[in-house]
Amino acid sequence: MATRSRSRLVRAPSFSLALLLAGCSMAPDYAPPTIAVPAAYKEAPAGWTAATPLDAAPRGDWWTMFGDPALDDLEARIDRASPTLAAAVARFDAARAAVGEAAANLYPTVTASADLSRERTSARRPGSSTGGRFTDASIGATLAYELDLWGRVRNSVRAARAEADASGADLAAVRLSLQASLADAYFRLRGSDAEAALLRATVDAYAKALELTRARHDGGAASGLDVNRAQTLLSDARAQISAVANRRAATEHEIAALVGTTPSGLSIAPTETAIGAPPPVPAETPATLVQRRPDVAAAERRIAAANARIGVARAAFFPDLTLGLAGGFESSHGSLLSAPAGFWALGPLSAALDLFDGGRRQARVRISRAEYDEAAANYREAALTAFREVEDSLAASRLLAAQAADQNDAAAAAARTSDLALTRYREGAADYLEVVTAQTAALDAERAAIGVQTQRMQTAVALVRALGGGYSETLPSKTAMIQVK
Repeated sequence: MATRSRSRLVRAPSFSLALLLAGCSMAPDYAPPTIAVPAAYKEAPAGWTAATPLDAAPRGDWWTMFGDPALDDLEARIDRASPTLAAAVARFDAARAAVGEAAANLYPTVTASADLSRERTSARRPGSSTGGRFTDASIGATLAYELDLWGRVRNSVRAARAEADASGADLAAVRLSLQASLADAYFRLRGSDAEAALLRATVDAYAKALELTRARHDGGAASGLDVNRAQTLLSDARAQISAVANRRAATEHEIAALVGTTPSGLSIAPTETAIGAPPPVPAETPATLVQRRPDVAAAERRIAAANARIGVARAAFFPDLTLGLAGGFESSHGSLLSAPAGFWALGPLSAALDLFDGGRRQARVRISRAEYDEAAANYREAALTAFREVEDSLAASRLLAAQAADQNDAAAAAARTSDLALTRYREGAADYLEVVTAQTAALDAERAAIGVQTQRMQTAVALVRALGGGYSETLPSKTAMIQVK
């Protein structure tokens, strides 16, 4: 009885030890690095409110907030034909497949084999005085399974899954970047349209002024110098139309590349509609931003992958344990698939450990820790970049709104000055130099106003991009907004 009891006491701890080792992992406990997150954005205008944190909400078709059907159609073409997005999707698919490759090591490897040979033995071989011929046939299977006691395989799977998650975030970042780049180019194109419409109207006005100057010259009330000045303004305005058309063509070609088509396969009709004010842009608190930006999410997942690879490197200091199993049938005569022809083998249970490797394993651990530190630094950099880009866009939207108001006032005043100067010239109260100065100032002010409005639309796109995308229309209506006025 005493012996039986002692045996029971010995087996129980050894079984518990096996269970403990089976769940062992050499990877450090993982927690994302902490980042000092401000309570609010510095550049958010007074009275503006950040949206209720909804980091899990879908980004949706954020560009529909601009209410432009042509932009909606172009954005929809990105998913269908963009080669840049297709490459990112392929990288994501490869990352997901890598998870399956790593996870396959959690299961045993089974290999089937079959052999058939015809042999003749020597009559002079040791232990025999006769020779003969026989056929040797065998069929069987072997099984090999690594006992993952130190967590090498499990940590490899964790690293692969984290890399796949990071690749998925990279895909979201590429998609958002393409969408924002397309919207930015589209509003630059519409800015060129508005500028071209202004220049065409200016050419008409300058042509009428030239006719008036020629009539006054023919009547002796104006000099040839006045006629030449009027002709200079008209020709310069016509030249500017060609310059704007050239810039518009390049922007249209840029859009064609973004949507995955050749320049000859895309034509965007110009519009005479003036550029309006940008729409409200949904936003959230800075704390939510680090969870929602796809590039920040990708950086965090790469820290998790690096942390798991530390466990893989540390597991190399412990022996690799492999269990083997084989079985099958072998016969040189008679039936192959019969009981007498069967064979099997359990084992070997093998262990392998490098006793000396010149410091290779220590170096691998140091490398993995350095890669972890690099990933953590990249994560902090990505978060700081996200905060900076949001602050830049908020500041730009606020200051451009004020600039637009002043620039519109300047354009209106310059237009009135131009009309008054032309009236004074028609009545003989001023020379044509005054008209030239007023008309040049009016055109410059109006073109500057169009440029500011274009920048405001681009800034609204940049803010959406900095915030990690827009929200879907299914969000609660009570969600507050940061508004670009």
